[in-house]
Amino acid sequence: MGKRKMIIGQNLADSYIQQLQDAIPDWKLIVGRDSSIWEQDIGEAEIIAGWRKGMEEHLPHAAGLKWIQSWSAGVNDMPLETLKEKSIALTSANGVHAYPIAETIFAMMLGLTRNIHAYVRNQQAKTWHHANLKLEIHNKTVGILGIGAIGKETAKIAKAFNMKVLGLRHSGKDADYVDEMYTPDQLNDMLPECDYVVVTLPLTKDTHKMIGKEQFSLMKNSAFFINIGRGDIVEEKDMIAALQSGEIAGAGLDVFENEPLENSSPLWDMENVIVTPHTAGSTEYYDERVIGEILIPNLKRYLDGEQPDVNRVDFDKGY
Repeated sequence: MGKRKMIIGQNLADSYIQQLQDAIPDWKLIVGRDSSIWEQDIGEAEIIAGWRKGMEEHLPHAAGLKWIQSWSAGVNDMPLETLKEKSIALTSANGVHAYPIAETIFAMMLGLTRNIHAYVRNQQAKTWHHANLKLEIHNKTVGILGIGAIGKETAKIAKAFNMKVLGLRHSGKDADYVDEMYTPDQLNDMLPECDYVVVTLPLTKDTHKMIGKEQFSLMKNSAFFINIGRGDIVEEKDMIAALQSGEIAGAGLDVFENEPLENSSPLWDMENVIVTPHTAGSTEYYDERVIGEILIPNLKRYLDGEQPDVNRVDFDKGY
């Protein structure tokens, strides 16, 4: 009988490869992003960590595949129905991004509030101009749509600015640092109260296009909109219209309906918009956290004959 096989569809430092090999000394470990490295073994793989484009076409032949560990928090691009049908466990990298994404959220909130984006443009043009700076973030109200690991960290930081924190989560359950909690059916009641609206939700059938013309019309004209969740949670054309008309004051956007963002998008040139290229979760500690906090603990449970339970995805919920 051949060795059991685990594929890591990522390029990893030697120290991480050794750490994983030490956990499964009798297994064959295949590591690398390029399909030429793993495509000959995927049909016999028992575990895949780091889903790559091109792997889905091999699923019909991967009879021994039991578990997939996503290298990202979002799993909306994965073949969830097929995995459910085949009873293949799926775990995500949710929580790995909490620190870097919360930092990005506040970089955008503070940048828009203190006109840093305008001053960067002025610096490039060698223009000395006040840019009508007047706003403060202290004592304002932030609405956080999605109180998972990222939302909780964002709420915690908000309290350092003495902000009032409104949260939205499916369960409506209270959370630390959140002053008032709303459920999705109460979204329209929450939005008029917010000086900042921050989207940290996953993309599911329930969150798809949940923010559109009606929701932007309910926000304050002075409100800033931050989206680091997924682009398809928002009706982008309605957001653009709200930004152009002054219905909202500005936006910080890391995700878009189509990525890369098309050159023709008006968002590139808007003076009240900060655009980043889906990099909010980037961090020097990414692989370390995925492997040490999620993959290895899940792998130990799997080797003990139990189901991996750290960030186990509920296929019906989509996260």
